[in-house]
Amino acid sequence: MENSKENKTKHIDVRVSESEYNGICKQFKKSACPKLADYARKVLLGKPVVATYRNQSLDDFMAEVIRLRNELNAVGNNFNQAVRKLHTFDFSGQAEQWMKTTEAARDSLLKSMETIEKSISKMADQWLQ
Repeated sequence: MENSKENKTKHIDVRVSESEYNGICKQFKKSACPKLADYARKVLLGKPVVATYRNQSLDDFMAEVIRLRNELNAVGNNFNQAVRKLHTFDFSGQAEQWMKTTEAARDSLLKSMETIEKSISKMADQWLQ
């Protein structure tokens, strides 16, 4: 058997039908293998393949949390850009204009935070049922 640390330099090309490919992918998705190539290598070499139990509600929760995290990151980046711009002002009329722009950004931030809070509450209610 091949050592897993050894470089993989040889190729094996196998043609399969669409239905066979879909079946292989279905089995791969049930496994804990990170890549299809890893899954195929284990099957071909007769090594055990660890199957995973997927908790769909946990998967949905994680997808929503990732989406919310990305939204928070975007809001934080926008706020950081606004603060950097504040440091470039000579504090004449520019500061007043910045204040108006910042109020709009603040309103957007508050709406995003409200959406995030509602989403988390909804997920928590579902999770606790």
